[in-house]
Amino acid sequence: MKREREGGNGGTTGKTIIGVFKSVFLPQGYPESVSGDYLQYQFWDTLQAFSSSLSGTLATQASLRGVGVGNQEATVAAATITWLLRDGTGMLGRILFAWLKGNKLDSEAKKWRLVADVLNDIAMFMEILAPNFPTCFTLIVCSAGIFKSIVGVAGGATRAALTLHQARRDNMADISAKDGSQETLVNLAGLLVSLILIPLVTDNPLLTFVLFFLFTILHLFANYKAVRSVVMETLNEARLAIVLHQYLRDGRVLAPLEANHKEPVFLGMADIHLNQCLSMLCYNSVITFSSMLSLFPFPQDHWELVHESHKLMDQIFQPFLKGKLSVTRYAQSVAVYSHRVCWDVVSGVRSAKPRVCPSPQGIVWKLKLIYCICTQFKNYTAQKNKGNTKITHPRSE
Repeated sequence: MKREREGGNGGTTGKTIIGVFKSVFLPQGYPESVSGDYLQYQFWDTLQAFSSSLSGTLATQASLRGVGVGNQEATVAAATITWLLRDGTGMLGRILFAWLKGNKLDSEAKKWRLVADVLNDIAMFMEILAPNFPTCFTLIVCSAGIFKSIVGVAGGATRAALTLHQARRDNMADISAKDGSQETLVNLAGLLVSLILIPLVTDNPLLTFVLFFLFTILHLFANYKAVRSVVMETLNEARLAIVLHQYLRDGRVLAPLEANHKEPVFLGMADIHLNQCLSMLCYNSVITFSSMLSLFPFPQDHWELVHESHKLMDQIFQPFLKGKLSVTRYAQSVAVYSHRVCWDVVSGVRSAKPRVCPSPQGIVWKLKLIYCICTQFKNYTAQKNKGNTKITHPRSE
C-alpha cells in the first residue's frame, strides 16, 4: 500500500510539472485555442531561435573586437561614433523599408519571414568579417545595421500576422506573450551554451567561421520548415492564383493544406506563367455569367477571405488574361490584353464560345468566380476536411 501511494504521488507530481510547464509556456486552452499548425511551427521556430542566438554571440564578439575592445590603441570616442553611425543607418533603413514594403508583410507573411532570417544571417556574417577589414569596418557594420533593421521590421510584422493566424479565441495577446516566454527560455539556453563556446572561439577565427557556418545551416533549415508548416486559411495573391489555376484546369478546389504546400515561400517566386496557351483550360472550364448569378447570392461576409488586398483580383487575373487564348473547336485564337473574357449567353441558352467584352461584365464574372472559389475554400476550413471536393461545371449540367 505504501509503495502504491508513493507511485501515485510520483505520477501526480509528474502531471503537476507538466501542467505548470503548459501554463507557463503554452497559451491558455491549448490546443483548442490555437491553430492546428501551432505546435509544429513553434518547434521549428524554437530551433531556429536557438541557432540564431549562438550565431549572434559569435557576431557580437567580432563586433566588439572590431570597435577596439582589447586594443590599447582604440579610443572610446571612435568606438562610440562607430556605434552611433550603425544605429543611425539602421533607423533610416527601418523607416525606408516600412514605407516601401509594409503593405506586403500581411499577405506575404511566410515569404518575408524567411527573407528576414536570411538577411539576419547575412548581417551577422558581415559583422564577423568586419574586424578583418579595419579600413572598411564602419561601412561594413553600418550595412549590417541596415540589414538588421529590415529584419526587425519584417520579423516583427510577420510574427504579428502569424500570431493572428494562430489565435482561435481572440487570444492574440496570450499567444504573443507565451511566444515571448518560449523565446526567452531558448535565449537563456543559448546563453549557457555561449558561455562554453566563447573561450573556444577567442583568437580562433577558423573555428568561429566553421561554427557560424553550421549554425547558419541549421537556422535556415529550421526557418524553411517553420514557414512550410504554416497553413494559412485566407487567400493571398499566390494562394488564390494556385486555387484558380487548379480549378480552371480540372474543376477541383484545393483544400487549404494543399494550397499552402504548393505556395512558394521564396520571395520572387510565383506559380504564374505569362503568354501560356489556355485553350484547354478555358474550354474545360466554361462558366456562364448567368449561371454564376443564379448559383451564388453574393453576400458580403465571405469577402474576409480576400481582405489582404483590394487590388488582388486584377493582379491575379492579368497574367491569365494576357496570355494567348485559343479555342480549337472554333479554330480561332483571341489575344486578350486590356479586356476581360466573359461568355456569351444568348436568349438564356449557355454558350461555350468565348468573346472579348467590356470591363463591367468581365469584372462581375471575375467576382462571381472568385466568390465561388472563396466559398469552397472557406467550407474546407470550417469543416476541417482535407479531402478534395468536385465542383460541377455549369456546362456539365
